[in-house]
Amino acid sequence: MSWVSYIASILEIPLLLYVATLDVATRLIRNDVCLLLALLGIAGQLASPMQLAESLVAATILFVLLFALYQRGGIGGGDVKLLVALAIGLPLAGLVQLLTITSLAGGVLAVVHLMMRVLPYPRLAPVGSSLARRVYAIERWRHVRHAPLPYGVAIACGGIWTILSRGF
Repeated sequence: MSWVSYIASILEIPLLLYVATLDVATRLIRNDVCLLLALLGIAGQLASPMQLAESLVAATILFVLLFALYQRGGIGGGDVKLLVALAIGLPLAGLVQLLTITSLAGGVLAVVHLMMRVLPYPRLAPVGSSLARRVYAIERWRHVRHAPLPYGVAIACGGIWTILSRGF
């Protein structure tokens, strides 16, 4: 792994943590963060032009498939952007790993949200409440109102896992 690839990987991890946090807080995935992740992915593969070309083709195919799913309401637009941005920086095996771990993390996320149906509805978290209590109160409120899952969390988990498993 070249030093540029190493630095790009190091920078991607806090960006993915930021995406996960922002997705829980606002259910939005920012365009500038996705663009930065895509640029870091490209920079990390500049040493191998063939691998970069392979990644761009795979990311394009993934975009077409995910966009079709988005058009049918199966996935959010921010999730499409984030997955494609990560795919740009990964070889084909890394993309398969990203999608696999993201799916598994998304399953865990879905189970947690299903479990929220049986949990008591909390009162609003007063000022000074712990972060966990505030997040629970907000997520339970969103769940009652049928808000979408913060799937950016699952994508971030898949991205971090894939980046760390590539080794440094």
